Amino acid sequence: MAVFTFLEGYNFSGKTIVPFCTHEGSGMGRSESDIKKLCPNTKVLSGLAIRGNNVERADKDIANWLKKLDLIS
Repeated sequence: MAVFTFLEGYNFSGKTIVPFCTHEGSGMGRSESDIKKLCPNTKVLSGLAIRGNNVERADKDIANWLKKLDLIS
């Protein structure tokens, strides 16, 4: 998988990863745990999965998620 190859090949030590995705039913799946496994010594924040049929409210969902993570005020 291209994303796994990228995560394995880049040194994320000391970095923060904020995962997000769109989907049509699978949600985040194991993405957060996979990222934590592939990127040791990296802070992985709680991710956000937006279902494709909920795109009309995505702006609000993203803003609320970023506020919850204290990334915006």
